[in-house]
Amino acid sequence: MRNESAVIAETVRSLLAQDYPNFEILILDDHSTDHSAEIACAAARSDPRLRVLPGEPLPPGWTGKVWACHQLAAQARGEYLLFTDADVRWEPGALTALMAQAQRTNADLLTVWPTQITETWGERLVVPLMAFTILAYLPVLAVHHLPWPVFSAAMGQCLLFRRDAYQKIGGHAAIRNQILDDMAFAYAIKRSRLRLRMADANGLIQTRMYRNWPQVRDGFAKNILAGHGNSVPFLLFSTFFHWWQFILPWFMLFITLLAPRPFLLTADRSLMTDNWTLITASCLLITLSLLTRALTAATSRQRIRDSLLLPVSVFLMTLIAFRALQWRFTGGPQWKGRAIPH
Repeated sequence: MRNESAVIAETVRSLLAQDYPNFEILILDDHSTDHSAEIACAAARSDPRLRVLPGEPLPPGWTGKVWACHQLAAQARGEYLLFTDADVRWEPGALTALMAQAQRTNADLLTVWPTQITETWGERLVVPLMAFTILAYLPVLAVHHLPWPVFSAAMGQCLLFRRDAYQKIGGHAAIRNQILDDMAFAYAIKRSRLRLRMADANGLIQTRMYRNWPQVRDGFAKNILAGHGNSVPFLLFSTFFHWWQFILPWFMLFITLLAPRPFLLTADRSLMTDNWTLITASCLLITLSLLTRALTAATSRQRIRDSLLLPVSVFLMTLIAFRALQWRFTGGPQWKGRAIPH
């Protein structure tokens, strides 16, 4: 795994290379032990647009990331506040495109979905499901134009606020104990009748979230329950639904192909259907699911051929769901050696 300080140095260099005319970069040194602050300053080469701030101790009732962002927002001077993770890579022109999109859509909160870099099989089969979920299940026009919070989505890797909107919803102090801070902000923006807008980064903003299956499993497990409203029944229903939608048709197809004759009966034991009807229905459901997965992969710049392994992806998400449930009943999520409160 790459050293985190090296990632920060790369991020600083990529941001300072942007052609946007007027911005500042704030980094919080949250008691790091790998000289991240010094490395970031060295990468900036004394550029006055970079400021490194010392982190204050974590108060009770706050999650670590939210507290760090709260401190940064208090020191920021701009009309817009952009919160981005240290491992997000910004291509030349990305900041200009981001600001242009925010002003064109008059967004109070613009959230952008970075292009996800995936290399190992764990990444390739699970990480693209974020785009699959948003693009397949959540109509973007509903997110943009309907006032109800249920039509909300956000990606914490890139959140651009208009400062007055950020202050109106109470900033990070209003969501101090949230694990999914991005979704909490999306709900708050909707409840305040402000403008939430989404966009795809289209390669201008990229990141690699995880490096192997254990990181993918634990990274998604710490968020998946919060993403289901902290509802265990909802998570179980979602898991069952995706098995029914994306795995059961494969079982039906194989069982039907192996069956010597029709096997489904009605209550009066007359034949309800025949094998060819089941084969056709199964093939139709499988084709629709694979096409949907392939289209979302193409849209988000992922490998289209991985769509053929959608049932495997659903099985891996089931393992992630059970990991989250295990944590739920045994003391809370674990991430990078730290326990995260419920």
